[in-house]
Amino acid sequence: MRSLALAVLFVTAAAPALAQTPTIAPPAAKDHVGETMTVEGVVSAVHHAASGRATFIDIGGRYPDNPFAAVIFESDAGKFPTVDALDGKTIDVTGRIRLYRGAAEIIVSDPGQIKTK
Repeated sequence: MRSLALAVLFVTAAAPALAQTPTIAPPAAKDHVGETMTVEGVVSAVHHAASGRATFIDIGGRYPDNPFAAVIFESDAGKFPTVDALDGKTIDVTGRIRLYRGAAEIIVSDPGQIKTK
């Protein structure tokens, strides 16, 4: 019983932290590397790497001029069957921001990380 109470306490304590993730615009993402944030913006393009190893959701401009991208790797692609429908929509992407070749990105592995507005 005690472990159940501790589990409920942990989930209750963790939920507000997730709900309070700061929201930023795509150009600001590069200033928050290593932080867990929500990036909100219009999807400029969804494209799939020729190798099939990744899908890129460009936000705030088209590659290579986009300030931010959400990246879905091949191993998680099946979780996102309608990713192409995001093109032109405003979305929130939540996760830890990292830099790849000087550009800000969030690796997306769970559909809950992307919310359509």
